[in-house]
Amino acid sequence: MNDNKSNHIISVDEKRFDSDNRSEDYQAYENLVKETIDYESLEVTHHDDMRQVDEIVNLIVETVMCKNDKILIASNWYPASLVKKKFLMLTYSHIEYVLHCMRGNTTKVKNIKKYLLAALFNATSTMNGYYQAEVNHDMPGLVR
Repeated sequence: MNDNKSNHIISVDEKRFDSDNRSEDYQAYENLVKETIDYESLEVTHHDDMRQVDEIVNLIVETVMCKNDKILIASNWYPASLVKKKFLMLTYSHIEYVLHCMRGNTTKVKNIKKYLLAALFNATSTMNGYYQAEVNHDMPGLVR
């Protein structure tokens, strides 16, 4: 009986230690993400969108810290390593692109977390094509 109590106390201490490490990891990833996306510049250029930017930062960090082997994005399961790699590649331009897409969306979003995860995941693959299509539409004479 005493052994069980002793083990129980050790387990509680381990959980607290694990929680402390997780908090430190979260802070480290948050700092890394903010540096990578140039958070300070976003504060200047997108002052009115900072609540949204903070939500995006939190979502990126939460996803990068996910311990699962796979992560669900837009109804598809992807290896967590791929999702984390893409999320850690996001830059100022990608966040600006996601903000732009959010502003331009007029349809009802039922699950904003899923929508943002998909937008962030796809940003590295779709941003350039999106802006090229916008230019082609607005200035058809420039199309090659």
